[in-house]
Amino acid sequence: MGLTKTQIFNAEQNDLAIIFKVLSNPARIAILQYISRQDACICNDIVDEIGLAQPTISQHLKELKSIDLIRGEIEGKKVCYCINLQKWTAIQDLLNSFFNTTKSNCC
Repeated sequence: MGLTKTQIFNAEQNDLAIIFKVLSNPARIAILQYISRQDACICNDIVDEIGLAQPTISQHLKELKSIDLIRGEIEGKKVCYCINLQKWTAIQDLLNSFFNTTKSNCC
C-alpha cells in the first residue's frame, strides 16, 4: 500500500493493515507465542527457542515493537521482552470487531 493511498482508507482499516502486515511472518507468530507463554520477561531464550540467527530475531522483535505489541527493557547488556498487555487486548478487540461484522451473505 503506497504512502499516499492510505489517505483514502479510514483509521481502523489502516491500523488493521499494519497489524496484519506485522503478524504475517510465521517467525513473529512463533516469537509471540513463546513470549506470551512465559511467566516473566524473556532475555536470551528466544534465539535458542525459535532457531533463527540473532540478527534475524532482532529484526522480528523490532517489527513487533513497531506496533507496540511487545516491550523491551534493558537489563545490563541484554534486552528482556514481554507482551504489552494493553496493546495485546486492544488488538484482540480490533480483530474481534473486524471478524464479528461479517454477515452470512454467501451464495
